[in-house]
Amino acid sequence: MGGLMGRCARIALTAGVCFALASTVTLEARPAAAVADTVPRAASAPPPVSPTPQSLARAGRDAVVTGRVIVVADEDTDAGARARLVRELTAHGAHRVDVVAPGQVPRAAAGLLTVRLGPATRPDVEAALGDTAVPDHAEGYALRVSGDRPGAQIVLGGKDAAGQFYAVQTLRQLFVRDGRQGWKAAGVRVSDFPSMPLRGTIEGFYGQPWTHAERLDQMDFYGDVKANTYIYAPKDDPYHRSKWREPYPADKQAELGELVRRATANHVRFTFAVSPGESICYSDAADRKALKAKLQALYDLGTRAFSIPLDDISYTRWNCEADRAAFGEPGRGAAARAQVDLLNDVQRTFIATHEGSQPLQMVPTEYGDLTDTAYKQTLRETLDPAVEVMWTGTDVVPPKITNEEADKASGLFGRKVFVWDNYPVNDFGNTSGRLLLAPYDKREAGLSAHLSGIVANPMNQPYASKVAVFGVADFTWNDRAYDAGRSWPRAMAHLAGGDREATDALLVLGDLEHLAPTFGATPWQPQAPDLTRRVERFWEAWDDGSRTEAVEALRAHATAVEQAPATIRGGSVQEGFVNDAGPWLDATELWGKAMVTMLDALAARQAGDREASDRLRAESNDLQQRARAVRVDPPRNSWGRVQPKVGDGVLDSFLVQADVRLELWDAAGGGENLALRGTATASSVEQNLDRLAPRYVNDGRMGTRWASGYSDDEWVQVKLAAPAKVAAVTLAWENACATEYTVQTSQDGVNWRTASTQRPDGCGNDVIRLTAGETVQYVRMQGVSRKTTWGYSLYEMGVYGAPAS
Repeated sequence: MGGLMGRCARIALTAGVCFALASTVTLEARPAAAVADTVPRAASAPPPVSPTPQSLARAGRDAVVTGRVIVVADEDTDAGARARLVRELTAHGAHRVDVVAPGQVPRAAAGLLTVRLGPATRPDVEAALGDTAVPDHAEGYALRVSGDRPGAQIVLGGKDAAGQFYAVQTLRQLFVRDGRQGWKAAGVRVSDFPSMPLRGTIEGFYGQPWTHAERLDQMDFYGDVKANTYIYAPKDDPYHRSKWREPYPADKQAELGELVRRATANHVRFTFAVSPGESICYSDAADRKALKAKLQALYDLGTRAFSIPLDDISYTRWNCEADRAAFGEPGRGAAARAQVDLLNDVQRTFIATHEGSQPLQMVPTEYGDLTDTAYKQTLRETLDPAVEVMWTGTDVVPPKITNEEADKASGLFGRKVFVWDNYPVNDFGNTSGRLLLAPYDKREAGLSAHLSGIVANPMNQPYASKVAVFGVADFTWNDRAYDAGRSWPRAMAHLAGGDREATDALLVLGDLEHLAPTFGATPWQPQAPDLTRRVERFWEAWDDGSRTEAVEALRAHATAVEQAPATIRGGSVQEGFVNDAGPWLDATELWGKAMVTMLDALAARQAGDREASDRLRAESNDLQQRARAVRVDPPRNSWGRVQPKVGDGVLDSFLVQADVRLELWDAAGGGENLALRGTATASSVEQNLDRLAPRYVNDGRMGTRWASGYSDDEWVQVKLAAPAKVAAVTLAWENACATEYTVQTSQDGVNWRTASTQRPDGCGNDVIRLTAGETVQYVRMQGVSRKTTWGYSLYEMGVYGAPAS
């Protein structure tokens, strides 16, 4: 204590003020350089800033970071903003940072960089901002950087404390190299504020919740990207849902307290959600008392935002007979009356009586459609107007959200809705084996006029979720300027610490993990769009006779796929991401090697060296088998120990097609997926659902599927458009796969020959190679035994070969 108090006394003598944080930072050696943007840019172009500011323009000379920097701050300066400012200055060339009060800038500061941080209304800040407009908007800020003589100056003025913090988050992205050794801040002026009041995430997935350390890291990340909301709602935390009446154990309570403090330091609104709907008796005073006690415990830890999700519960039954007497027979209207009675009570007797509390949030039982019902009508007409209502879009995982849809939802619930966006969450069957690394997209510009905010429901893998959450933060801050194509590489650069090579490797991996499923048949983002374009160009060039050029072009990208995992593991990328993506990186390296080797086999065969081609082809097939044997283990998701999907439907299809081209060298149409022009039929369809019909097994889309009835002897077959010599069959299984099945062929659809018997050890993508001697027109997957009590389910069945004619 003596050392700290003595230092404060010395500062007070010279500066007239003392802060709780160390006000002078002196470094014996220059710190390691912070992230540098290595992209060359014209002098007139300011560095890219994320989230995209409302207004950012050049405004004079860049300000050089001097060895000693003066920071002007006072008691109204946000502590978190001040601490981050000092950290960024020392990381960008300042050996010493002196924090002084307004009016106490020492004369020796002439020629030094001066940084003013505080409320935009503070006289010195207001004067230094000059004509830089200060937004009259919560969390807004103005920033001006000027390197003009006599002294370089940076001014950061916030509309409020959060605005000050966000001004510093923008400034840290404006530092660029000044020659080889030094740093400077780009001369700009910025007027900025968020378009949406609520921005961030809801940890609302099923499966293994995040660890305490992972959540702490997320709070820092949200501060970096100007996200202000985190809703604590992990479905598999028993004290959130099934044990909602019970207080958290002491150790968990301590963790939550630390999490609240970390969130607050980053201007993140820690929102505590408790989900009592599975067992609450709405009319029971004791249950209401228990609910409020749970909220009170978190209020005592510093929480000021609360949510009561009532999703994924039944409103066709009551949990107690007293509710039948109080609200009527179970049903939509009765459920809404009971819920409103509870929610209004909490809003009016807890939220309104607890100083600093934000309006109560809730998730309705009908959270994912635009149909008006007695349930929604009751909420619309009787729910307290202050309560925030969450909505997931037109479906649980919506392929898009438009202004028209959001406006209609707001009308249905009688207020602007707060979107719970189920991307990039991967806790449902269609996401089995997937990391969802596509950019945040398909949400319409202008939604800020219709929504109170958006929170993303992330994956069980927190670091991998940062790719999409970065985009969510960018979109919700300034939806009208959002561009997924610009935001996505910046998200990868954030994970890579600004390292260009690592960023490029992450973009390669992200392309292979691009598919984003919905609960329905059609994914809302495609798989591997970049690789798809490259493969299409390859076959066009190959078939046109430019074979050497085709191999060289695609081999360069295949090499990038092979090398991406090692680069990602090289040290620049956040360690948590490397751990999250570990099985996918293992598989990607093997798939990349297999692709390089197969291309070499094609080149050798084209050069006339069949022996080398056959050897390389066999090596590639072995690498593919090793890639298919990789498992996510131990799994964080409820889908368990599964094969990680990597470029599925694109990379593996290319390899099969190339293999068949070698098998049927120069045969007309050799290597074509003949199933795409065939007709599929099946022994049955699950519950006769059209969305699971046989035609989806050969439509070339990995997001659709066929599913059978619930018996072992079900089958699906494709009648080819013409008789053909078939060299390979591919089966892309959903989780309801076979533990044993046969591949059968027929010339007439009546007499069948068993070409192969398969006993896979998991549900993945199977490749069955056949002897391409016999001409056939029918190919069938005949089930022998099922893995689950469901039927068989296939995303896609490919038949590769050449027409017999």
